[in-house]
Amino acid sequence: MSIVPKENIEVIAQSVGINNLSSDVALSLAPDVEYRLREIMQEAIKCMRHSRRTRLTVADVDVALNLRNVEPIYGFSSGGQLRFKRAVGYRDLFYLDDRDIDIKDVIEAPLPKAPLDTAVFCHWLAIDGVQPAIPENAPVEVIAAPSDGKKSEHKDEGVPVDIKLPVKHVLSRELQLYFEKITELVVSKSDSVLFKEALVSLATDSGLHPLVPYFTCFIADEVSRGLNDYRLLFALMRVVWSLLQNPHIHIEPYCEEFTVYESEKMFSPCQLHQLMPSVVTCLVAKRLGNRFADNHWELRDFTAKLVASICKQFGHVYNTLQMRLTKTLLNAFLDPKRAMTQHYGAIQGLAALGPNVVRLLILPNLEPYLRLLEPELLLEKQKNEMKRYEAWRVYGALLRAAGHSIYDRLNIFPPLQSPAADAVWRANARVAAMKPSKE
Repeated sequence: MSIVPKENIEVIAQSVGINNLSSDVALSLAPDVEYRLREIMQEAIKCMRHSRRTRLTVADVDVALNLRNVEPIYGFSSGGQLRFKRAVGYRDLFYLDDRDIDIKDVIEAPLPKAPLDTAVFCHWLAIDGVQPAIPENAPVEVIAAPSDGKKSEHKDEGVPVDIKLPVKHVLSRELQLYFEKITELVVSKSDSVLFKEALVSLATDSGLHPLVPYFTCFIADEVSRGLNDYRLLFALMRVVWSLLQNPHIHIEPYCEEFTVYESEKMFSPCQLHQLMPSVVTCLVAKRLGNRFADNHWELRDFTAKLVASICKQFGHVYNTLQMRLTKTLLNAFLDPKRAMTQHYGAIQGLAALGPNVVRLLILPNLEPYLRLLEPELLLEKQKNEMKRYEAWRVYGALLRAAGHSIYDRLNIFPPLQSPAADAVWRANARVAAMKPSKE
């Protein structure tokens, strides 16, 4: 028995002009109509699935009719509500009330607008965290202001200032797990073999650029509150070194500003959580580590090389980077109120920047500084053994820096020829030469 009733067949026959179709013929045609309908719908569902859709459309039915070499359905689609009417003489049969349209009205109707061609173009969403004012981006006025009321367009003097609104940064799940694992190794497992492998990964992987601001904030936060943890500070500086060695990371924007953290005190008006504050802190901080066995001298030596590497790599990008760095180190070196450990870090940092820096900044101040250092070296004047040891470490750093500078200066002169092999001496205003005897 067919699901298509014979009454539907009779109505369809009447719509095409067949008014005397018998009931037996309609009953025989119903199974064949059902078969054709199923066949068309199966093809339409295939088209829907190939289009990766879950909703069947009229276009799918048209494609199925074309595949079966059947003329597709013509007509206009209507966005209005469908209006059904009951067929006369049939209780459960309904049909759509299709209004007849005059072809003249269709011809004289205005043509719809041509659709736009599909195209792809690129534009900047944000540059260094600042959204450019272009038509493709939402205007700045639409973006909600911070709730803490810190957003201001003018200073107290009425001078306009630039406002950098926050930009949402999305990280993949893999990068989030990578960052969490690296930070866990830095904090608790810096002596493990896995941490050394992580340093190699930081220095070579090409997909770590989205994590650079996160590593920068992590390093700055840990240095500012972990000055008593020598192992943590050394691990953080090794992470910075690995990031600098990675050729795929654009790290210049995080090396521009710097300050020095000293416990909870900061020796600079700027408070930028970037890379240089952490590095300079591990070089000239008063105290690094809280145990006597902590070799903070090695940490300062390593950080001095790190500072020199940063200036060498990015000095051409930021012309004032080395100038401001040398000014900070020179102030720490010439300040008699600073501790000897801070003087040592400043001397090592200046010496790492090259012999020219030593010749211009350390050697002219060497004599007055040694007069201040001498009492700290003598046992009669300095009874504290630890302070006397620190003073000798500073003295050794000065000797190395001055020696390397003088040696570099002597290398610019051409080598002199060695004297003759004859023995020469002066006696009674005469010069005598003794030739070696022949045996």
